Amino acid sequence: MPTPLAGFLGSLAAGLMSGVGAVLILLVDTRNERAEVLLLGFSAGVMLAATSFSLIVPGVDAALAGGSSAMDAAFIMAAGLMLGGVALWLINAYAPHEHFVGGHEGPPAESLSRMWLFVIAITLHNFPEGLAVGVGFGGDKLSDGVPLAAGIGLQNIPEGFVVALALASEGYSRSRAIGIGLLTGLVEPVGGLVGAAAVTLSAAVLPWGMAFAAGAMLFVISGEMIPETHREKRGVLPTFGILIGFAVMMVLDIGLG
Repeated sequence: MPTPLAGFLGSLAAGLMSGVGAVLILLVDTRNERAEVLLLGFSAGVMLAATSFSLIVPGVDAALAGGSSAMDAAFIMAAGLMLGGVALWLINAYAPHEHFVGGHEGPPAESLSRMWLFVIAITLHNFPEGLAVGVGFGGDKLSDGVPLAAGIGLQNIPEGFVVALALASEGYSRSRAIGIGLLTGLVEPVGGLVGAAAVTLSAAVLPWGMAFAAGAMLFVISGEMIPETHREKRGVLPTFGILIGFAVMMVLDIGLG
């Protein structure tokens, strides 16, 4: 299977899991904040482990296989990591969006409704995930991308649930919240196609692509997800969510990889 197609399909499958998670609001009380913070912590833990085991470690291996020394590989990953983080910082600074707790960020956008500002924020969040999956399929073995796609898909279930839950709590109908939750996941195959296509241009691009995706995801985790989970002194619940998510993704990566 061509690498861009594999990256697209893998990230599409992962993105669709957001819709699966969104449907779960039909089964629960939309005011269940404890479930929301625990599941968001789980998502952050999965992404954190995916950044480490599915992007940084394989990126170092790819750089070494390309002839780089250990120090050169470390600098490539560090530089790519910073580029990914800066890129997400710039996008967040210049794209108007709004978080459920953090409020409005970026330039003013009076012409956009609050719902669309939420959607933009979620889209900015999901694109790096799709990019990471696409890059993950850029190596010599398609199976290298499977654990990453599985992990991102797994964390998209609680993430889609949290998005739909937050929209429902804001007064949107459950059907509309589910639809928006599904649509926000569909930006991931776009990122997957971009990531997979980029790393097919040259083997030398692969470690840079993995590092860039890792930096973008770390920016999202540290700048948005963890602050959301630890708002209003929620105790150890979000921390255990992160630990569980990290452990699950680590098992997936080691077991499937």
